[in-house]
Amino acid sequence: MYRYNDIDRLLVRQRVTQFRDQTRRHLAGELSVDEFRPLRLQNGLYIQRHAPMLRLAIPYGLLSSKQLRTLASVTRTFDRGSAHFSTRQNLQLNWPELARVPDILEELANVEMHAIQTSGNCIRNITTDPLAGVALQEVSDPRPWAEILRQWSTFHPEFAYLPRKFKIAVSGGPDDAANVRIHDLGLQLVKNAEGEVGFRVWVGGGLGRTPILAKVLREFLPWPHLLTYFDAVLRLYNLHGRRDDMYKARIKILVQSLGIEEFAHQVEAEWAHLKDGPATLTEAEVARVAAHFAPPEYETLPKLDAGFESAKRHDAEFAAWAARNVHEHRVPGYAAVTLSLKATGHAPGDATSEQMEIVADLAERFGFAEIRTTVQQNLVLPDIRKRDLFSLWQAARAAGLATPNVGLLTDIVACPGGDYCSLANAKSLPLAAALQQRFSDRAQVADLGEIKLNISGCVNACGHHHVGHIGLLGVDKQGEEHYQITLGGAWGIEAALGKVIGPAVLAEEVPQAIEWIVDNYRVYRRPHERFIDTLKRIGTESFRDAAYGNAESGQDAKEISNG
Repeated sequence: MYRYNDIDRLLVRQRVTQFRDQTRRHLAGELSVDEFRPLRLQNGLYIQRHAPMLRLAIPYGLLSSKQLRTLASVTRTFDRGSAHFSTRQNLQLNWPELARVPDILEELANVEMHAIQTSGNCIRNITTDPLAGVALQEVSDPRPWAEILRQWSTFHPEFAYLPRKFKIAVSGGPDDAANVRIHDLGLQLVKNAEGEVGFRVWVGGGLGRTPILAKVLREFLPWPHLLTYFDAVLRLYNLHGRRDDMYKARIKILVQSLGIEEFAHQVEAEWAHLKDGPATLTEAEVARVAAHFAPPEYETLPKLDAGFESAKRHDAEFAAWAARNVHEHRVPGYAAVTLSLKATGHAPGDATSEQMEIVADLAERFGFAEIRTTVQQNLVLPDIRKRDLFSLWQAARAAGLATPNVGLLTDIVACPGGDYCSLANAKSLPLAAALQQRFSDRAQVADLGEIKLNISGCVNACGHHHVGHIGLLGVDKQGEEHYQITLGGAWGIEAALGKVIGPAVLAEEVPQAIEWIVDNYRVYRRPHERFIDTLKRIGTESFRDAAYGNAESGQDAKEISNG
């Protein structure tokens, strides 16, 4: 993973010193609330419903075990012993004291971490595939490119105060595990007809109040021109983005208003002044950064491990976990493992200090001391020998980190909601808990197969409800919490925006509505057919009727389906 050089360390230390003084002046009354706001936002600090919230940067979701232990210590010392992994692959502390935030940042600086540009109208944390570097379908490792973009965007003086926040994702392969189409600017690694590596560039995606999927801006961008081309895109946005209306300030609105062809034309015109300039990447520079992501020293192992295969045959619980939480690896004899942060009774994406320390231990004991955070709010150990999977599972299960539900209905993605966020209309976490309890039968959930359920407490869509197979959006109706239900959203290469199926449902009635929806799926599905595929095949009408309790009886529906 990338290691700081002297310039990196100096910049981060200077920022800590600067923010410590800014915080002191604010608490002394020398900086007003309005004067302090842009300063704290540039350092990841929000003022939420009950306390400040500090968002800590985890660049492209990559952590060392030492860094994770520091996050555990910070969570225990400066918060309440639990923190939230977000859909931007970052970590959020929900109860820090304002006066102690500079101390937290100083602790982070000791392990080459910070909270810079995790909020505010700037380029935010750049995200990528959780299996970057080990995925089978990968065209090229996206992490070096994400790091190059991180270095380019951090403290970029021209883009420090954009019209609105700006999110970038880099995907390593055709499956688009980074979900580039829901980002302001997305890169998908591809090869042209000559076998040269470059990028398909996507622009104008985003969720929130106006959900839009990104459009292709350029089918193939040669890698040397990455930064000069991005400079052109950001300059165009900085110049023409709507600063008079925050609801129309995202680049997706600019792309929609100009049209993708005109937007691309203007980018090319701006790029003509920058192309082949000083920011053009060289092979030496790319090699410098890529060296930080060189593969570890893998053992030479057989593809199949007899112990792993035997354990699956003799232990049904282990087999269920292996089927959902263990992923193929490009190196024979190895696997990647998702540690689930979605155990029943625990807030999705939350981890205790003790759990973080255990994950750090597992990463060192069984892997190469590396951990990934994911957009789905879980943790990944990317390099585990197959012969060690059973022992790893036993340790993870004892820590509450081995729920076998990755990609299933209870692998819920949710924002912190009204329990913490001052913008939320509804409390996402109690609803997630109610749904986990409603679907606590693991065999039943496994039988349903892949169903992505996402919950957002407000239209800002931090829970990505628009791209859930089933999406839930919290709304307030005369002081009562309701949820809109959307169906048909999808991630990655299948990216689609869900459609609202009808009136919002009272929060306490949502679990029953979801149960009726999945019961309808059981009626109409074909053998081995996923929920999203059944929905695409038959349409939403029967699902909508089911959600509101108007479905045919199960036997009648089967007869209609078979008729």
